Amino acid sequence: MHDPPSIPPDVASDPAAVEGGAFMRDIERARRSIVVAADLGGLQRAAAEIRALWHRVAGLAPAEPLTRFISTLNDALTRRVIDLASAGLRMQDVRWCWIALGSEGRQEQTLSSDQDNGIILAGSDGAEALRERMLPLALHINEALDACGFPLCTGQIMASNPQWCLNLHEWRERFASWIIEGDPQALLNATIFFDLRPLYGAHDLAQALTDWLAEMAPDNPRFLFQMTENALRRKAPLGVLRTFAVAKSGKFTGTIDLKLDAATLFVDAARIYGLACGARTSNTADRLRRAGEARRLEPHEVQAWIGAFDCIQMLRLRTQQRCSERGAAMHNHVDPNELEAGERRALLDALRQARALQKHLALDYLGFRQGI
Repeated sequence: MHDPPSIPPDVASDPAAVEGGAFMRDIERARRSIVVAADLGGLQRAAAEIRALWHRVAGLAPAEPLTRFISTLNDALTRRVIDLASAGLRMQDVRWCWIALGSEGRQEQTLSSDQDNGIILAGSDGAEALRERMLPLALHINEALDACGFPLCTGQIMASNPQWCLNLHEWRERFASWIIEGDPQALLNATIFFDLRPLYGAHDLAQALTDWLAEMAPDNPRFLFQMTENALRRKAPLGVLRTFAVAKSGKFTGTIDLKLDAATLFVDAARIYGLACGARTSNTADRLRRAGEARRLEPHEVQAWIGAFDCIQMLRLRTQQRCSERGAAMHNHVDPNELEAGERRALLDALRQARALQKHLALDYLGFRQGI
């Protein structure tokens, strides 16, 4: 049995969040629901408690501790799903680690996230034999998570896909192919795998892979160059004279995608700086901090970029919550003209910081400042 999640201080200390003790009661209810869940119905009830709690605290604390808290609760639920799914199985001779990828790996989940996960295997049997034993369990876990409100990944980046249920040697070979031989498109498709984090099982397997990556990535300038070119494909949605560049067509005409056109600019740049300095963390803010500690970035720049990323993440959470309150599907699109004046100014400033970060990235890894 795993320990229940703790409450980030920045969330727990907020007067609005804990008014009347209701927030603390919600926390305890969610924790109990996770711990006592004994079947799929119990897991679904726990997931519902967690979602209710998310909506209660969204917008009441800085985004970094809040998204870490969301991820921590999701981690606890996922571990309970795995505990129940694997109970009674004869797997004592197999060591394995369930790894989180993407936003869950970075501990940056918002109110709307699908699954991105994989498995690292170890055992006396060969890789194919281990996979054959593990894949039915992985599928059971993926389907249970889907039933709890974490949709299956449309790109099939899940542990039940044989491509992402590998032993340590195979994972190293896969990463080496991306780092040493990968073309830009292959790297673009592989970026979320560089955000891996151990979630359940033999954490030392994930640590060994993370340590190997921390040694491998900084020594491959071609890899960092290609990662940078990919990161700079997407520009901050800024126009001229303090205006925004909004979508001109499609379902969300007149809006900005806060995930793809704003938050991702910070995530991609921080990933490159983190890999370049051998950081053993996947979180965006932590990667920027490690780059600052390694003197690759100036402290005042790090602080500004983390603040800007936090601003965008907060606006994402508020946007998703507003969708939920209207009974609409949650998304990340905002019309700048519908934002409050303070939100509009903050978003404009945050996007300018994203542009500044991209210019810094281009100078560091392409050798010049692109027309960003």
